[in-house]
Amino acid sequence: MPKFNSQDGRCYWMKPEVQEELQPLFDQCIQDAIDGRITRLDSLWPPVVVSSQGAPFEVWQLLRAWTEIQRAETLDAEQAIAFSENLRRQSRWGEIDHHLLDMLKRELQEKYFVATDNEDDRFWNREYSLKPGIHAEQVPEPLLRFACYVAVNYKVYGMSFQYLDTNYLLGLVGKVRPDIVEKLKENGTGRLPFNLQKRKTVHFTASANDAFAVIRITARDNTEECCHEVLNYLCELLEQDDFPRSYAVEFKGPEKKYLPITGLPQKGVNQLFACAVQYPSLHHLMERYARLAMRQYEQYTNLSDELCALPGSFAVFALGMLGQEWRQLVWDYLDLCDDEHSRLQEKFLREYVKQFGFTADTVPVFVRGVLSMQDMKYSKDYAAWMANAESLGALLETKSRLSEIVPSGFSSDEDDDEDDTPSQETEASPEEVLQYAWETVCYVIWGKNSAKGGQKVVDAAPEELKEMYRQVFINIKKERIQRK
Repeated sequence: MPKFNSQDGRCYWMKPEVQEELQPLFDQCIQDAIDGRITRLDSLWPPVVVSSQGAPFEVWQLLRAWTEIQRAETLDAEQAIAFSENLRRQSRWGEIDHHLLDMLKRELQEKYFVATDNEDDRFWNREYSLKPGIHAEQVPEPLLRFACYVAVNYKVYGMSFQYLDTNYLLGLVGKVRPDIVEKLKENGTGRLPFNLQKRKTVHFTASANDAFAVIRITARDNTEECCHEVLNYLCELLEQDDFPRSYAVEFKGPEKKYLPITGLPQKGVNQLFACAVQYPSLHHLMERYARLAMRQYEQYTNLSDELCALPGSFAVFALGMLGQEWRQLVWDYLDLCDDEHSRLQEKFLREYVKQFGFTADTVPVFVRGVLSMQDMKYSKDYAAWMANAESLGALLETKSRLSEIVPSGFSSDEDDDEDDTPSQETEASPEEVLQYAWETVCYVIWGKNSAKGGQKVVDAAPEELKEMYRQVFINIKKERIQRK
């Protein structure tokens, strides 16, 4: 066999000078991908798969070569799905999706459709209709079925914003075969066990659609037994590897009761956990759901952008408001929140501190929460709740351990608006990152008065607290030099 010729020596590289010799091995690897006989070489990136003959090739090379020769008229849907699915399993969806989407743009959209609106719009924002002279039955059904496969995978494995690609592909299919799309909407992909697709008990009825990532539940009562069954059902769904990790929970119950946290959206999922948390025996089942649901970069899909939230948020909020026994769950939740897909924790943090105060237990959680999102709002209440020796002491202790609390990768490219908000330079040193993080926390608590070393706050403080306030606002770098 030829020697490895890639830059890192991990795989065969289809250079012109060796292509003739490698082509049979390359073709065999593509066939093995269709037949499910490829294996992953190692855990390194980019992903490399090995054929049944031991020939290693990069996934992207196989995909590019395969997609370039596919034609709408001859596409075999079963083989195309098997090929794509086996490569996805050995790498990840984000490694293969763009090649598949480009092929479908070329073979489905460009061959059979014409755009009818502004050509400057993004492709997924445009309206399409069949080209003049082309009839729906002329569009090959295997091509449409493969487009549905790709659309569903965008929903299941793609980033949250890639629902646009799902809508784009299903929109094209729907112009030709609306029955195929309706079947997906009604029954999903068919991968879910039937008892999860539909469930009906004395206490509730439910349906789950893995293609469109929607769980619908109607409870007949709000008893402990009902909540137990509903939570178990949700956990069973999330234990399915193929169920989407960003999804909507549409819950309807007989009692419109919500969590006592100002500003939370009064959605069904809020109502569900407000009901379940009344029963202590269900608390650990709620935690189980939360830990299954919490995934970084995922979100509940039926909440507005302004109130976006990590799946599991309402279960965490309900338990977190019970007391410090759930502090670790809250911490783990905040550790997964990211500043683009999670904003609802701001509502929880305010109520959390209002109920429990700024203490040695709550201040680290509050600081971690502030740093888990962009632009958490300042509130004068925070300054009032902080104005005592115990709370300031807890804040100073947290400051001394700030490097353990700041999330990895924390940074900001925002410019300094005069002295109103904290700033951070690009390519900042670790100490500068910590200083920016601390300024962010201080701004949330004291607002504009935290500028210029918090001098206004220090000047207004009672004499017995002035030194503690000075220590709060002292620059972290200077503080470390003083300690040395």
